[in-house]
Amino acid sequence: MTLEFSGPLWSWRGPAPFYFVTVPAGQAEEIRAAAHLFTYGWGMIPVRARVGDTEWKTSLFPKDGLYVLPIKLMIRKAGKIEEGDEVTVQIDVG
Repeated sequence: MTLEFSGPLWSWRGPAPFYFVTVPAGQAEEIRAAAHLFTYGWGMIPVRARVGDTEWKTSLFPKDGLYVLPIKLMIRKAGKIEEGDEVTVQIDVG
């Protein structure tokens, strides 16, 4: 399953800041419908993600009935992405 979406980059300020883009509700529902095929526990869904020309493996995290995609520092640096910027992401689920 391949999906593309856009959303603002936001941060969670825990012990170390983490940055995410939230999967929109419609696409989150598609993922949830197929999650039993892909999840490896705690609702985590493995994905291959792409922002611009940069691709990496990560996992979607369930949050508030949706999913969030972590955006690593190397991805933010490569795309010159700052908190609040609109980010277009393509993910291959599973």
